[in-house]
Amino acid sequence: KKKYELLAKRRGKKRAIIAIARMILTAIYQMLSTGEAWNPSDLYKIDMPAPLVEKQKAKAIKQAKKLLQKEGLLPPDKPLAF
Repeated sequence: KKKYELLAKRRGKKRAIIAIARMILTAIYQMLSTGEAWNPSDLYKIDMPAPLVEKQKAKAIKQAKKLLQKEGLLPPDKPLAF
């Protein structure tokens, strides 16, 4: 979805749809020609922009802190150190 949004900003919605469809078809062709099985964990190995990675890390830390506080394992005023 993120790739589509970036392409749509630069090239327009129709061209972005065609580009994403082409990427998907290329991946399917490669999988069929090599006999490789689909592995969903490969999606997370794709290079992502550094700001997006940092944003996801910050969100994960915030959610973890909230969960720990909800369960009573972390006092509300204590910051997490990473």
